[in-house]
Amino acid sequence: MNPDLINDCVHCGFCLPTCPTYELWGEEMDSPRGRIHLMRQHVEGTPITPEMAGHFDACLGCMACVTACPSGVRYDRLIEQTRAEVERVHPRSRTDRAFRALVFGLFPYPRRLRALRLPLRLSKSLTPLMRPLLERLDPRLAAMAELAPPLPRRRVRLPGRVAARGERRATVGVLTGCVQGEFFPGVNAATVRVLAMEGCDVVIPPGQGCCGALSVHSGRPEEAARFARRTIETFEQAGVDTVIVNAAGCGSSTKEYTDLLAGDPAWAARARALRFADLAEYLAELGPIAERHPLPITVAYHDACHLAHAQGIRAQPRALLAAVPGLRLREVPDAAMCCGSAGTYNLFQPVAARELGDRKAARVLTVGADLLVSANPGCTMQIAAAARRRGEHIRVAHTAELLDASLRGLSPATLGRASEGLSTARNEGR
Repeated sequence: MNPDLINDCVHCGFCLPTCPTYELWGEEMDSPRGRIHLMRQHVEGTPITPEMAGHFDACLGCMACVTACPSGVRYDRLIEQTRAEVERVHPRSRTDRAFRALVFGLFPYPRRLRALRLPLRLSKSLTPLMRPLLERLDPRLAAMAELAPPLPRRRVRLPGRVAARGERRATVGVLTGCVQGEFFPGVNAATVRVLAMEGCDVVIPPGQGCCGALSVHSGRPEEAARFARRTIETFEQAGVDTVIVNAAGCGSSTKEYTDLLAGDPAWAARARALRFADLAEYLAELGPIAERHPLPITVAYHDACHLAHAQGIRAQPRALLAAVPGLRLREVPDAAMCCGSAGTYNLFQPVAARELGDRKAARVLTVGADLLVSANPGCTMQIAAAARRRGEHIRVAHTAELLDASLRGLSPATLGRASEGLSTARNEGR
């Protein structure tokens, strides 16, 4: 933990009303200010106790406090450093170690996630029967089963390259991701189509792995650095210097590769040579050329924390949506508050995550939108699961899917359904 970063905090309290766990429990040590106080205690010689570790574990890492802080405290760096220290010195229970090994041995590996598709498909029909058993075994297993989204009816195979439609304006790569690629492949297909229709040659390197986001956000920097090096090498070999990312958590982490690899100057330099850009951020910079067809639909936009707070991207997605003819954009009340997904948080801290998810779903439902648009797969799963608990159904789509539907002149009824693949990307996104 960096003492200089800790000393930046003047304990003003502006972070308190923005913090989800302080909002839930009203406990000082479950606020950013309180956690920084615990960090200071540890730097000054106090060992990390189980109680201290619990307060650090309870943090979502949503970075809302970074946005709110008038002193510019880098709480994002502090909590990542602290989590690495917790993982290094704090002895976890056997059950906790086993569950963490399951999560980190599974989610960062697309092939392993792919192997889960059939069991998950079967378990969805058994969830009401299995949930009481899973709750008794471990509430985190029940949370994992509940969050699993409906699986696509068929696997989406992305080509290695898709040519720009019309005049080529740029050449970009696309990061396909782990959870995004296996559970929301339609988002990647839509991303590729939209970029191609906006004049980009799109390169999709095969065999991509995890970008390291889950690891770096969970105190596993060495593991995250291995994933980062592989990702950098993959896109270097693909011959692109701009990589488009359509998942907020992945986008946040890839933009911090230089910091992650700072101890290795050669790799840090290679990281600086690549630009990782969020899809909405890049499209807003590129400017539209493809015709937008009307989409008569009312849309609520959800700010994913690692897009709004970590990357500062708020206006661009809204501008892209507002430019679609016939679309009515509505704001979700208390939009800056985290939905409780936060990477692996809804798996490791299911009780707190569930309450935050319920609050977010309730707020989304108040706006009366036909569709919720989100730019992060974890948020999509979290809010949809919370709505199901209320007996409601929220249609959820990614920004890319909505733009894709407008550019292709599709019906709004096609949004919020399982992917039908990339069949049209091969013939220019028609």
